[in-house]
Amino acid sequence: MLPACILFDLDGTLVDTGPDLAWALNALLQRHGRAPLEYESIRPVASHGTPGLLGLGFGLTPDAPEFGPLRQEYLRLYEETGYRRSELFKGLEEVLGWLESNELPWGVVTNKPARFTLPLMQALALDKRAACIVSGDSAAKPKPDPAPMLMACAQAKVAPQRCLYVGDAARDVEAAHAVAMPCAIAEWGYIGPEDVPQSWGAEWGFALPSDLLRHLCGNPAQNNS
Repeated sequence: MLPACILFDLDGTLVDTGPDLAWALNALLQRHGRAPLEYESIRPVASHGTPGLLGLGFGLTPDAPEFGPLRQEYLRLYEETGYRRSELFKGLEEVLGWLESNELPWGVVTNKPARFTLPLMQALALDKRAACIVSGDSAAKPKPDPAPMLMACAQAKVAPQRCLYVGDAARDVEAAHAVAMPCAIAEWGYIGPEDVPQSWGAEWGFALPSDLLRHLCGNPAQNNS
C-alpha cells in the first residue's frame, strides 16, 4: 500500500550536510590548535549532532564542562557556512518530484535545531515544497521521543500509520515505531562501520534513493484524503 505521506530525517537522509558540518568541526579544531580530521572519519557521526562531532574531535561528552562553550562556538562556525556545501543526495530530487507529481505530501522531522533547519531548507528551496518541517526544538522532546512524529503528522494532516519515515539512525526507527509508523533506513546516509542497521528493526532498507523510488512506484496509486 502506498504511503499517504513520506517523512524524511534531514542530515544524512534528505540532505548531504556532512561537508558543511565537517568544515565547521575542522575550523574549530584548528582554532584550538588541533589537526583537522579527514572527511571520511567525520561523515559517519554527522547525523549525531554536536555530541557526536565534539566527541569525535575533542573526546568530550555533553556532561564535560568544556562541552557547552565549544558547542556554541561550533554552532556559530556552522552557521557561517551559509550551507553552501550542502545539497540533496543524488536521486532524491527525482523522489520528491515523483511524490509531488502524484500529489503525495512529504515533510521533514529532524533533531537539528530550527535555527539551522529552516535556513537550510530555504537555501535549497525546499521550505515551500514540504508539507511539514519539524525541528529538534519544535516539540517538547526530540527523537527518539514520539512527539516530533506526532507533530509532523498533525501538520501534514495524515495519520501516523499511513506515513513512511525514512532515516539513517536507530533513533529514527524507534521514534517512528513509537507511533506505529513504518520506517525505512536510508543506507546512503551517515551510517558508520560499527552500525548494524539490519538490527534496528526497520521494515525496509534502501541502498540508494533510486531504490526508494522504485519501491514507491511499485505500489498502486491511492487517494490520501
